[in-house]
Amino acid sequence: MMSVTEVSARRRWSMLACSLVAAMTTTCAVNGIAFLIPALHRDAGLSLAQASTLAAIPTVGLMISIIPWGTLLDRFGERSVLIVSVSLTLLATAGALVAAMCDAGYPLLGVLLFAGGLSSGAANGASGRIVVGWFRPEQRGTAMGIRQMAQPLGIGVCALTMPAAAQGHGVAAGLAVPVVVSAIGLLVTVVGIIDPPRPQPGGTDDDIRWNPYRASSFLARIHAVSVLLVIPQSVMWTFVPTWLIVGHGWHPATAGILVTCTQVLGAFGRIAAGRISDVWGSRMRPIRVIAGAAACGMALLALTDWLHSPVAAAVMVLASVATVADNGLAFTAIAEYAGPGWSGRGLGVQNTAQYLATAGTTPLFGVMVGSIGFPGSFAAAAITPLIALPLIPRDRSSEADRTVEAPTRS
Repeated sequence: MMSVTEVSARRRWSMLACSLVAAMTTTCAVNGIAFLIPALHRDAGLSLAQASTLAAIPTVGLMISIIPWGTLLDRFGERSVLIVSVSLTLLATAGALVAAMCDAGYPLLGVLLFAGGLSSGAANGASGRIVVGWFRPEQRGTAMGIRQMAQPLGIGVCALTMPAAAQGHGVAAGLAVPVVVSAIGLLVTVVGIIDPPRPQPGGTDDDIRWNPYRASSFLARIHAVSVLLVIPQSVMWTFVPTWLIVGHGWHPATAGILVTCTQVLGAFGRIAAGRISDVWGSRMRPIRVIAGAAACGMALLALTDWLHSPVAAAVMVLASVATVADNGLAFTAIAEYAGPGWSGRGLGVQNTAQYLATAGTTPLFGVMVGSIGFPGSFAAAAITPLIALPLIPRDRSSEADRTVEAPTRS
């Protein structure tokens, strides 16, 4: 069987770059339409509610498909499933572009955007499996931190291109961006990605038959912790622009620059957290530190905003970085523990749970902002990391749990 040492370091890092680009196709296909809401409202005559509903449709498709795509990854491997997924995403986004160019109507556009969300669900799980499959344990945290830059980079690409293209040339021009990103993602997947080695079934390392969810509560606890930690992250990403513009009177362009810089810092924060986990030899210990920092950061933001302190914006940047730093660590721990036979499904459950938590709590915090204001809402968001702290498990080895479970097998 091919081992990690049979692939050069240069090839491993090039595959990481390819998996990052492949994951950006999901971000652009699912999140990009949100940047066309002003054009859909201004030029296409849709109400803000209608445009927002259209923008949410790809996310619904993604949530439905993540776990099925993960099951296919576990069964057939990364490269072939990822090629199929990105190819279908390219077809769906290209179809949406053609529909917009032909004025085919927004019901059809919505169907195609939904198809784009459905088809894009393999990228996150596949790229996570590639990191764990091709990188040694002492490199995986750093590699996964780099891989987790796909979301902020994808959002940055959409933010910089889609609104300007739509303003100058219409909605169809804006929809060309996900098409281009998907085409590039397909190219790098075909050219640059190799399936990592998989253990042969039938022995004590049989990842197909071994069920990590039955072996221990490790994965379930990581899912619960990640759901709790994604809530303040969602609050910051969703409400900070409104907090700056409406609450503090910032110019939209200035607020946009600060938010973009904050996202870039958050992306580098994920890399730093991954590197620390490699140095410490632990994924869970850094998550404990991050959860404590997120709780303190959100509480301090609530206090400084309540006091109308001029340092509140700086505190917001620190709190935002803290709330996103755990993502790569949880992904790495899940893929390492679940193994190649279960990591696709494990990462699918992780993504689905976080999307559902975001979808369920965002309206709730919107009501809270309207009733008790931003300081009280930020303080409420500080509670969930505190709840997460005692739930964070100790680092576990899947090999150790297989050894414990092995005598019970027939």
